[in-house]
Amino acid sequence: MGKYIKLPDRGYAVFIGDTHGDYEASRIIINNFAGKKDYFIVMLGDYVDRGKDSRKNLDFLLHVSEKNKNVILLAGNHEMDSVRKCSPSDFWDSISLEECDMYNVKLRALPLVAVGNGFLALHGALPDIEQVDDINMIEEGDENWTSIIWGDFKEKEGDKLGVFLGRPKFGKKYFEKVMEKLEMNVLVRGHDPRAPEKMFNNRCLTLFTAAAYMSERKGERKIAKCDLGKEIKSIDDMEIISLDKPEI
Repeated sequence: MGKYIKLPDRGYAVFIGDTHGDYEASRIIINNFAGKKDYFIVMLGDYVDRGKDSRKNLDFLLHVSEKNKNVILLAGNHEMDSVRKCSPSDFWDSISLEECDMYNVKLRALPLVAVGNGFLALHGALPDIEQVDDINMIEEGDENWTSIIWGDFKEKEGDKLGVFLGRPKFGKKYFEKVMEKLEMNVLVRGHDPRAPEKMFNNRCLTLFTAAAYMSERKGERKIAKCDLGKEIKSIDDMEIISLDKPEI
């Protein structure tokens, strides 16, 4: 599997934020969308830790993605514990060394980014690259890998805003600079439960789909959907859906 996935120019994409052991959320999403023709489910990483059903959630998602190529699991920092330690790491602390090795073979092979018509989807923040194909040049543990897996955006005017608790921070100037180089309009991400849902003039969408962060996300687990046949020019071109309302 490559380091990024190019989505087709037809059908629909459904974006799922961090689930963190929320097996119920994953099951609802898979049951509602995985069987639909021309639907692509893009999971934004962080499938384990914090929640009560980390192993059940991860095993379920790995099984479904292995059986259905339209279910795409992207890497998050909690999948990369063997490369760079995360906290909490209750899932990783609960399993044997042999089980760690087994999961790491699968998780360290996950792609980093999904790309579509006018948008990028990833876990954290944008890598400082010149073109989309440069994603394949990113090495595990390097600066751009760290930006994708660990990076945060702040609604500030700056470029690179420094590092706090191991998490690189980026502002509006950096966001606009990289998106212009990549010729992209919208970024869909997860990772930071305290980030505004919408940033940078409706161009950066932060999604969370985990029960573990309900208080930070106004009591709702959110997903997003878009038409892959249309250029996504802003978040307004996507439908944001709550798992905690009857319409799902």
